[in-house]
Amino acid sequence: MMMTKSLLKIGALSFLAAALVASPAQVLAQSTNKPAADKKAAAKGEKKSRSIPFEGNIASIDKAAKTVTVGKRTFQITSETKIFKADKPALLEEGAVGDYVTGSYQKAGEEKLVAHSIYFGGKNKGKDTPKKKEKTKEK
Repeated sequence: MMMTKSLLKIGALSFLAAALVASPAQVLAQSTNKPAADKKAAAKGEKKSRSIPFEGNIASIDKAAKTVTVGKRTFQITSETKIFKADKPALLEEGAVGDYVTGSYQKAGEEKLVAHSIYFGGKNKGKDTPKKKEKTKEK
């Protein structure tokens, strides 16, 4: 009977030891399942910024500085910025002061706004959604 208890203790202790040894390996395996981009951003301590939509009329365009001002916000145009007019690729020069524009931007630092996309004339110009059509019929 004494031998059985000691065998049970030895078995339980070896099971516990094996569980403790396997536990860190599982934690390491789980932490490596992140996408590569997230690992790089986490290593640098950077936050992944999201695109923020904007819309309004163009107040000014500075072709030399490559900026577009919509309302009180000025957006920086980069080589990565996608510019469209009438659903076709366009150039910054094709926009004009007063034109309606939609798009998205990302914050770069405290004050800099970098345009991700710009649609001169709006992305869905003249295309009402079904909800908008229903609301106009009720009035």
